[in-house]
This record gives sequence, C-alpha cells and structure tokens, in this order.
Amino acid sequence: MQGKTIVVTGGFGALGRVVAEVAAARGASVAILDHAPGPPAEMIGRLGPSALLIGGLDLSSADVATKAMDNVKAKFGRLDALLNIAGGFQWETVEGGKDDAWERMYALNLMTALNACRAALPYLIESGAGRIVNVGAQSALHAASGMGPYAASKSAVHRLTESLANELKEKGVTVNAVLPSIIDTPGNRREMPKADFDRWVAPADLAAVMLFLASDEAKAITGALIPVTGRV
Repeated sequence: MQGKTIVVTGGFGALGRVVAEVAAARGASVAILDHAPGPPAEMIGRLGPSALLIGGLDLSSADVATKAMDNVKAKFGRLDALLNIAGGFQWETVEGGKDDAWERMYALNLMTALNACRAALPYLIESGAGRIVNVGAQSALHAASGMGPYAASKSAVHRLTESLANELKEKGVTVNAVLPSIIDTPGNRREMPKADFDRWVAPADLAAVMLFLASDEAKAITGALIPVTGRV
C-alpha cells in the first residue's frame, strides 16, 4: 500500500473505519468520503493529519461524486484504489411494501457505487494499476422474505462489478466485489442480540480481503464476486 492513494466511501461507518485505518497503517494515503457530517473523534487520531476526511456527501448524486474525486486528486496527486463501502439496509416485504424502499436501496447501494466508479475512473486509469472493490452481499444470491429491495440493489452491484471489469480489462483497472454475510458491527448486535456474534464476519477480516484485492498482488483477479461469510 506504500505510496498508494485509496478512497473509501462510507468510511465513517463500522467497516469503513477499519478499512481506512488498516490501509493507512500499511502506508497508503487515505481519503474517506461519507454521508455523515463528520467522522468519529477517535478516527482522526488514528489516521493522522495527512488523511482527507470529507463528510456531508450524497454520492447518489453524480456531480457530488465527481467533485469529491477531483478533491482527492488535487490533494494527493493520484488515485489508485476505490473501495465502495457506502450503502444501507432496509427490510421490506413486497406485499404491503412501498416503492420508496426500493428507490432508497437503489440509491444507497447501487448509485453511490456507480457514481463513485465513474468519477474515479479517469484517475484510476491514469494510475496504470487502478483497483475498484465493491461491497455486494451474500444474501443477494438468494433473497429471503423481506430482503427484496436490499438484495435487488446488491445484485445490481454484482452485475456492475462484472460488467465494469470486462469493460476495463484492457486498461489496467481491476474490478471485484466482496460478498459478506452478516458483519459484526454494533448496529447488527443491537438488532440481533441473541445471535452468536462469533459466527459473523469481523470487520478486520473483511478489510483484509478488500485490501488484498486493492493491492498489486491481486492484479490477476478481476470480475470476481468473493464470498466472505464467516461461519454463517
């Protein structure tokens, strides 16, 4: 990671913070983009003064995404990897459900990734060894009741990953996705207090896979949808 510039969307969240901190510890320059107005206080100290942290961004807007990537390039002079973690979850059945759940999941999960990819592409191609790592979902492979809007949006992320990988295979940019099951976050623990948390995916373990895919060692992997499911 030494000398690389890595952008993490959704970087103020439970997974994004871990990914950003590990990348910085490995010598990368880190830019964190998030919809939240600002990062947790402890995050600034862990990343150091050189990190770029930008809050208040709605990456479902193409213009916002473009300006954010331009700011990254202006600060660091390069952009080598984009890790799309921004997203959300909503449980909603089809029967009796509302259209806004589908629209919200589409905006949060697909459009944030699509807009970030488009905005970063010129700089990733310029780097000569650009990397995109998206976050899909294991549950999008076979959706259960109430998972329709979320699974449909994450399935779209899978197809985006495959299509963009094929599109960029001659331009030195790889595109892959990780497909986690349940990630061990404080929010998930609150929602499922009786679950066996040890069976879930630890953020550090998922971060390790994502950062491998963002590394030079992963140059032969593109278009892959990689399950990271712990023991769920």
